[in-house]
Amino acid sequence: MKYGIAIFPSKAVQDEANSYRKRYDPHYALIPPHITLKEAFEADEQTVHEFVTELKHIANDTEPFTVNIRKVSTFAPVTNTIYLKVEPKQELIDLFEKMNRGKLPGNQEFAFVPHITIAQKLSTEEYSDVYGSLKMKNFDLEDKVDRFQLLYQLDNGSWTVHDSFVFGKEKV
Repeated sequence: MKYGIAIFPSKAVQDEANSYRKRYDPHYALIPPHITLKEAFEADEQTVHEFVTELKHIANDTEPFTVNIRKVSTFAPVTNTIYLKVEPKQELIDLFEKMNRGKLPGNQEFAFVPHITIAQKLSTEEYSDVYGSLKMKNFDLEDKVDRFQLLYQLDNGSWTVHDSFVFGKEKV
């Protein structure tokens, strides 16, 4: 089965992202707006059980922190993906790095760029129009991060929560 690890932002941030995603992101119905901490990976049930124990330790050793979003950015020219740029914070980078050590698979294909995708798989013309208008817009979003989620993919391609891990919650 395919798994991934992500942070779901607050409803206010999700509403802002979804105001664009519903029109420009074909994955809109498959997963809510999120910050990916661990790209999709394959695992069996026993392995995931071991990961859950490790993820509990990571969450317990992490204190809540805030993230800020001030603008949009893009992965062009690699892809025509537009995203809300989450300003890199040491706490977020540390959390990402913890996700790629120990028993968890080190499957990160690209450098960690904290973001929330709002548009992808656009034609070149549509990408230019959408990015051209959004890059002029200033965003002023701040969000408290106090948990992350282990997700799994259903047969229809959508993602659902397997477990949530609250920061500093309980000692294992």
